[in-house]
This record gives sequence, structure tokens and C-alpha cells, in this order.
Amino acid sequence: GSSLIIFSGIVSAFPGAIASVLQLGATGGLSTGFVIGFFIMALVVVAFVVFMERAQRRVLIQYPKRQVGNRMFGGDASHLPMKVNTSGVIPPIFASSLLLIPATIVGFSHGTGPAWLQFLARQLSNGQPGYMILYAGLIIFFSYFYTAVVFNPEETADNLKKYGGFVPGIRPGANTAKYFDTVLTRLTTIGAGYLVIVCLIPQFLIGQFDLAAGYYFGGTSLLIVVSVTMDTVAQIQSHLLAHQYEGLIRKGRGRTRTR
Repeated sequence: GSSLIIFSGIVSAFPGAIASVLQLGATGGLSTGFVIGFFIMALVVVAFVVFMERAQRRVLIQYPKRQVGNRMFGGDASHLPMKVNTSGVIPPIFASSLLLIPATIVGFSHGTGPAWLQFLARQLSNGQPGYMILYAGLIIFFSYFYTAVVFNPEETADNLKKYGGFVPGIRPGANTAKYFDTVLTRLTTIGAGYLVIVCLIPQFLIGQFDLAAGYYFGGTSLLIVVSVTMDTVAQIQSHLLAHQYEGLIRKGRGRTRTR
């Protein structure tokens, strides 16, 4: 849907960004070593994003055995997956959107305002220390905020207790909710730090080297591309698997009829 449209727009700009970096290297604007290091760093960042987006903490869930008549049911174990980056790409999007508001208001002065207003305008521009500090702070805030909205430890603990599930060594109910909250807080801390690192890479390239192409090799653009690619691949795999099962079922029915 809309994610694929955004994905297409970002990917279509990749060739132009790569060409601009190569052109700067050919004209002497950037050294050859920097260009090579830039593309190596881009590959490392992509691998890092893929790893972190797939990273999760699997909490062991145990179900007690139940006897129904002469048969025993239950006693199985499963896992509750808790992603390191539960909030996804939402925190950087919200953070960058909020930072556009003061920058737009300051921009209405058209360079004719007082000195402090001009200083504020410079600090709120991409690649500047003030912008990066506020950007990082807002990403961390929205990471915790959105994770709290998406995952409710109390509700999850109540559902487990209702169906007889429990975490080994943790009492069901309030203790389980507290355990989930502790694990989720630690994971969110790691996930927020990961988002800050990835999103500040383009800002650093813009601030230090005035390299606008850095937008496409980190930050929100790269997060969207990787997330959409992984989701699309997962959906294709599930569709192929379902199609394969459907074919096996049809073959089984055909053999039954021939008999």
C-alpha cells in the first residue's frame, strides 16, 4: 500500500545519490578513500539495520498439563517474541516532523529578525549540533512513548494468566507484568540507541562534509527501505508456503479419490 509507494520514491532516488557521490569523487570534491569508505559504511549500516530489525528477545512461556478424562493435554512451551525495536520507524518520523515546526516558524523572518533568532535558525538546520541533540532526544522520547502504546505488559500478563500460561520462575499476574515491563524497558533502551545512531549518520555527513546524498544511506529513508523490504519478503514467503501446502492438500485429495 502506502509503504510501497514511499519505498518506491526512496529507492528511485538511490541511483542519483550514488551518481552524485561518484561525481564528487571524480571531480576531486571528495577523496577516493572517502568515497570507498562511504560505500563500505553504507553496506555496514544496512547490515546493522537488518540485524537490529530482526533482533528479538524470546520470553519462554510454559503451559501446565491438564487431564481430561484419561488423556493429558497441555504441558507445551512457547515463546513470546519481544522485538528490540518495537516502535519501528515511527520515532524518527515524529521527531523530524516536530523539528520542522520551529524551523518553519523561524524561516518566516527571511533573515531580517534579531541575532538570537538567526542563531536559532542556524542551529535548527540539518547537520547542526542543536538539531542533532533535539533530534536524538525526540527519537528517544517517542521510542518509549510509542512502545508503551503498542505493548501493554499488564494486558499481556492478564491474557497469559487467563489461558493458564506463565513465565518459569515468575508468578502470574502482577509479577509477570512487572517482568515484562523490565524486559521491555531494557529492549527499548537498546532500540532507541540504535535508532539514534542510524538517524544521526546522515546529519553527521551533512554537517561535516555537506553531503546531501547521506540522506539515502541512513536515517528514516534507510529504515523505511529495510523494513518494507523485510515485510515484503516475509509476505512472499508465507504466500509461497501457503500455495505449496495447498498443492499438497490437492494431491492428497486426488490420491484418496483414486483409491
